Amino acid sequence: MALPDVVSREEWTAARKRLLDKEKELTRARDALNTERRRLPMVRVDEDYVFEGPDGKASLLDLFHGRRQLILGHVMWDPEWDRACRSCSSGLAEISIGHLRHLNERDTTYAAVSRAPLSKIAPFKAEMGWVFPWYSSYGSDFNYDYHVTLDGSVAPEEYNYRPLPPEGERPMELPGTSCFLRDGDTVYHTYSMFARGAEQVGGAYYFLDLTALGRQEEWEEPKGRGSGGMPAGSKLPYPDEYDDEYSS
Repeated sequence: MALPDVVSREEWTAARKRLLDKEKELTRARDALNTERRRLPMVRVDEDYVFEGPDGKASLLDLFHGRRQLILGHVMWDPEWDRACRSCSSGLAEISIGHLRHLNERDTTYAAVSRAPLSKIAPFKAEMGWVFPWYSSYGSDFNYDYHVTLDGSVAPEEYNYRPLPPEGERPMELPGTSCFLRDGDTVYHTYSMFARGAEQVGGAYYFLDLTALGRQEEWEEPKGRGSGGMPAGSKLPYPDEYDDEYSS
């Protein structure tokens, strides 16, 4: 096994400072990229998608749970499969109650959606002990329209905004994340990411960085987007200070 070189504390500190310069450069570049993401235009969603959840039929608007923003995780699950994709499931396992609470405090709902029927999703979710909402898009065109289920007989095939070769088994399930913003009862699609883009979702702030409203903090550009959810600059509650749907 090749291990790092062993050096003196002084040499290590000098190397660490050189790396810190690059890290700061990346941080500034990421902030600029997030600003560009928040400046993206948006598309009104006029399709009447019907999902199935624990409370029965639901529209895309219902999935917001009354909040201003919605982050949907497109979880790979063909209706013929017994369980969700292993890779997708490992990502879902990292979504903690803390993530959900912090997103909710910023007026943002997280939910998962799969093409598998709810009769398969519900027991699997219960077995895993997960508490985030998980909906079935079975029977709708939602997965096809957002290019996470590929089937040329239903919709043009593309993934990560590029066409894919027609070879291979169809339909093909693929992962992704899509963000939506609502203005009253009107829903807009603001962002989607696919493939390795999902790697950046490493915490509540990274989730919020994907959205049109961002972290809703004063330093962010564009200005004036911190009115929803928790006021900019305020402190997140301690876990035992919550009295919400996730409290035992």
